[in-house]
Amino acid sequence: MTLHEYMAMQQKTVDAALNRWVPPESTNPETIHRAMRYSLFAGGKRIRPLLVISAADAVSDAPVGVESAACALEMIHTYSLIHDDLPALDNDDLRRGRPTCHKVFGEAMAILAGDSLLTLAFEVLAKLEGVSADRRIELVRELAVASGTVGGMIGGQVNDIEGEGKHPTAELLESIHRAKTGALLRASVRMGAIYAGADAAQLAALTKFGEHIGLAFQIVDDILDVEESSEALGKTAGKDAAQHKITFPAVYGIEQSRKMAEDERVAAHLALNIFDDRATRLRELADLVVKRKS
Repeated sequence: MTLHEYMAMQQKTVDAALNRWVPPESTNPETIHRAMRYSLFAGGKRIRPLLVISAADAVSDAPVGVESAACALEMIHTYSLIHDDLPALDNDDLRRGRPTCHKVFGEAMAILAGDSLLTLAFEVLAKLEGVSADRRIELVRELAVASGTVGGMIGGQVNDIEGEGKHPTAELLESIHRAKTGALLRASVRMGAIYAGADAAQLAALTKFGEHIGLAFQIVDDILDVEESSEALGKTAGKDAAQHKITFPAVYGIEQSRKMAEDERVAAHLALNIFDDRATRLRELADLVVKRKS
């Protein structure tokens, strides 16, 4: 099975699970459920859920129900996008090739849609079947820390906002992106490992892998914002420069940034040596992260 075929198969699995977990549009109050579903089923690549599933598969043979844990990652990611697009933050009108949630449903409902996905993510983890209580607690802790203020996604977003207009330095850049983007990607592989019952060595290896692809993902994101069109990206291109954000191209230039992404890809591959062929999909996903054009 090619990577494209594998991704399409797992995306269908994740979408079906998301459809089960998120209340139907007809459920009262209908507007909030329409808004949640509008953003959640807007056609994302499902990279984070794919990492959860592939990491679990590297540890154990197709652990049953892992797609539900993967759904929690996608809910957190989508909530962050809804809030990022709001006028008070990045003020964007386009996401995944169509109008952002607040442009369709209004700012108040977009805020609540993000809040709803955030809380639902932890409900999903708490209700996981066939997983011990201790392991469910560990999954909740992992996602909460990765989404939070100390080294997590929200902390990175705060640093990003407060860094606008400041002189771009390598230290500030790293403090922003290891948290804003990297923490959730790192958590994706760690949660897959935890779900599948990874031992200490396996978890350590997958943690390193997650750190490397997390950084690679953000480097490539920054490059694409400079080089690609809004049509190709499915979101407004050139906003980083327009908002004077601290990015890898701003600090290192395009060519050095491209080399750094490749170095992270290679390091991600090396981190998986203990898994041999069991981690083939993770290696392919690392390649995709670096070579993607959107």
